[in-house]
This record gives sequence, structure tokens and C-alpha cells, in this order.
Amino acid sequence: MSILAVIPARGGSQGIPRKNLLPVGGRPLLAWTIAQALEAREDGDVIVAVSTEDAEIAQVAREHGARVIDRPAELATHTAPTEPTVLHAMDTVEAEGVTLEAVVLLQATSPVRRPDTIRRAIAEFRGTGVDSLVGVVPESPFFWRLPEHPGASARAAYDVAARPRRQELTPQQLHYFENGSLYVTAPHVYRTHRNRIGGRTGLFVLDEVEGVDIDTLTDVAAAESMLARLGWRTS
Repeated sequence: MSILAVIPARGGSQGIPRKNLLPVGGRPLLAWTIAQALEAREDGDVIVAVSTEDAEIAQVAREHGARVIDRPAELATHTAPTEPTVLHAMDTVEAEGVTLEAVVLLQATSPVRRPDTIRRAIAEFRGTGVDSLVGVVPESPFFWRLPEHPGASARAAYDVAARPRRQELTPQQLHYFENGSLYVTAPHVYRTHRNRIGGRTGLFVLDEVEGVDIDTLTDVAAAESMLARLGWRTS
């Protein structure tokens, strides 16, 4: 049984041009997620695959140790959902006789992960027996909603009459933000629901520093700082 770690990486980007190849800490952005996925191979058969339609991205992926799966053009548009890309990657490796235990979906634009994060996520998926595991970042519950119409009162998502101190919050009182960094999913969920999330779902709680996403160029410095803080070598 194998684990398939899929890293979707299109050549196009509506925000930062060629974002997956953007230099971050001395490496192309994509290379960080590849390196983190490769760390997970210590605990078993993990296939690290980059799905792309772009020749330059494919070359970078191979140079950094990943397998490349050629993505069909119709799955590489800016409106194409991610799940068909994952299913295409699953079809590709299963056609070679590989039996999949789980699929790990990794977002290259979330480059900040601890060296053992993906390995621990796989272990938690196995240990808990869930059908899908969602990577989340913990946040305080002190959220508000705008009033529904002018003159109405804004609404708090917590009890303002019994506001706890942050250091006294329990894990159950926190909110958990799905930042897209990683998902671990049983293959049957993709086949049945065509979704990365389905069945009994668990939360894999990431460190707060792992919540950095590269959406704008100003996010690069934050990512580089956090990568260095977690012990990754950056230039």
C-alpha cells in the first residue's frame, strides 16, 4: 500500500505571475513543499508527485526529487477545481499497479511546514481511522459579524458577558481555520464524493507559524522568516 502525495502546480497564476516558481528563501516556492513531502518517505512508501501542464515547473519538480504527472490542459485552467486533478493523478499511478492507502493533497503556496508535519499527519490519519483529515490553524474565538442592515447591532461569535482570557481557552473553545496546506484522504472519498473531504473527518492542528500562505509578494518575507524559525536552511 502506498501514499500518494499530490502537489498541484499550474503554470498560470492570477495574482503573482509564475507564483509556483517564485524565489522564496533561496528556492523556488514549489521546492519547499516537495522537500517536506520527501521527508515523509522515512515512514513508508510515499510517492511525491507534482501535477502540472508546465514544462518549466516539471523540470524544477524533477530537479528537486518529485515525480511529474502531466496534467491535461482542461484541468489546468484557473477555473478548474482541484479534485479532478487529484483523481487524474490517482488514475495515473493506479494504472501502474499501485494500491493506494491514502492521498495527501499539498498546496505549494503554503510553504511553511515543520519537517515532520506531513509524516505526523499520515500517522494521525492511520491512528484515528478517519476518512479525511484537514490541516487547520488554531485561532481565538473572538470573531464578529457585521450587522445585517444599517443601525443593527454587530454580532459576536462568542459570549461577550463571559469573555475568557486567551490563555485560559480550551482547545474546544478555539476556532480552527482551514488554510489549504494539507489534506489526507482515503481514496474512496475521492472516488465516491469527488471531494478531498468526506466521511468521518478529523482535524490535524498545525502550528500557528505554519499558517503562512503566499498570496502577495509581501507574504514572502513572512514565509522566509518562519521557514528559518522552523530550522529549514534559507539563503
